[in-house]
Amino acid sequence: MSITLVAEHPRITTPLAAMVRRDVATLVRTCGLSGAGISVVLTTNATIRELNHRYRHQDKPTNVLSFPFADGADPAVQSLGLAELGDIVISVDRAAEEAQHYGLTLYQRLQWLVTHGLLHLLGYDHEKSAEDAQEMQHEETDLLEILNETRRPGMISLAINVDHVATIRQARGINEPDPVTAAALCELAGAKGIVVHLREDRRHIQDRDVRVLRETVKTKLNLEMGAHPEIIKIALEIVPDMITLVPEKRRELTTEGGLDVVSQHKKLAGTIAKMTRANIPVSLFIDPVSAQIKAAAEVGATFVELHTGTYADAATEAERDEQLQLLAAAAEEAHHHGLRVNAGHGLNYTNTAAVAGLDHIEELSIGHAVISRAVFCGIEQAVRDMVAIVEGAGW
Repeated sequence: MSITLVAEHPRITTPLAAMVRRDVATLVRTCGLSGAGISVVLTTNATIRELNHRYRHQDKPTNVLSFPFADGADPAVQSLGLAELGDIVISVDRAAEEAQHYGLTLYQRLQWLVTHGLLHLLGYDHEKSAEDAQEMQHEETDLLEILNETRRPGMISLAINVDHVATIRQARGINEPDPVTAAALCELAGAKGIVVHLREDRRHIQDRDVRVLRETVKTKLNLEMGAHPEIIKIALEIVPDMITLVPEKRRELTTEGGLDVVSQHKKLAGTIAKMTRANIPVSLFIDPVSAQIKAAAEVGATFVELHTGTYADAATEAERDEQLQLLAAAAEEAHHHGLRVNAGHGLNYTNTAAVAGLDHIEELSIGHAVISRAVFCGIEQAVRDMVAIVEGAGW
C-alpha cells in the first residue's frame, strides 16, 4: 500500500493529517486494495477551483475532485499494470464551511470527503442516475461505519513515568520529592499506569520505591529494566503488572534507542521465559524497524514499545512526518505479528497527539514533559492536560 498525503492548507495540522492518512489506509484495506497506491491532496479553494475549471470546465470551487489513474493515462503507462487508484483533491476551505453548516468537526467532514472521493476513484458516480446515487450513498454509509468502528475512543491510555521526580530527590540525597506520592497524584489526575525504571546504577528510582509502588499503585505498574540478573531477581520478587526491557548504558542521560533484539535473541528469550513463568507480561522497547519487530515476536514478547525518540527529535516537519509514517507502519506490522503495541520517549504536549492517533497503539509512556510542566502548574494539572491530548487524538 502506498499512500501519499499532501497537506497544502494551514488548518491541516500534523495530528489531523495523520488521522486522515490512517482513514485512507483503512478504506483502501477494506476495499480489498491493499497493494494499491493513492494520493490525497488537502488544499485551498483557489487550487481546487483552478482544477475544477481546467478539467470539468466549471469555474468555481468544489469540495472534492477525484482523478482515477486510468483516465487519461498514457497507454504505455497503463500497460505496466501499476496498481494505482489515482488522486483525491479536497478543499479544506470548503470542508470547513460544510462542517460548520452540518455541525461537524473538520475531521469528520474530511472523513466523509475522503470516502466520497475514493468511491469516485472506484467508478461510483452519483450524477449518473438516482439509482447510482443511492448505490453510492449506501457504500458511503457502510464505509463510514467501518471507519467509526475502527476508532479507539478511550482505548489508548496514558502511563506516567515518575523517574524524574526521583532524579530531583537524589540530587539532594534526601527523601523528597517522593515518587510514590507523585504516582498517586498522577493516578488521581487520570493516568492509567505508572512507569519506573530501576537502573543498575540506581541513579534515580531506588529498590524501596519499586517495592512501595507495588503495594500502592492502583492502576498498573510497569517496571522498566535492563536484563541484568540482579534486576531480574527483584522483578520476580515483586511481580509488577508488566516489565519493559530496555537497553542500558551507564553514561547515557536517558535511554538512547531501542533494544537490539536480533543480536540478543537468546538472552532476551531466556529472560522472557522466566517472566512468563511468573505471569509477568514483557514488553520490549524497540526502534520501529521490521527486523526488530519480527525478532520481538519470535522471543515471546507480549508487547513492544515503539521508540518515538527519532520522531520527537525531528528537526523539520517533513522529517517528523516521515518518522510518523515509520511508526504507523511498525505498529501495523507488530499487530500483524500478534504483538500488543505501546509507544514512548521524547513525547511532549506538541507532538503526542499524532502518535496517539495511530492505529494499534494502546498506551503512551510519558515522563519528562509532564514532570517539567508540573513545576509550573502542579503535577495533577500537567497530567490532566496530557490525558486530554491523548484521549482527544482518537476523534
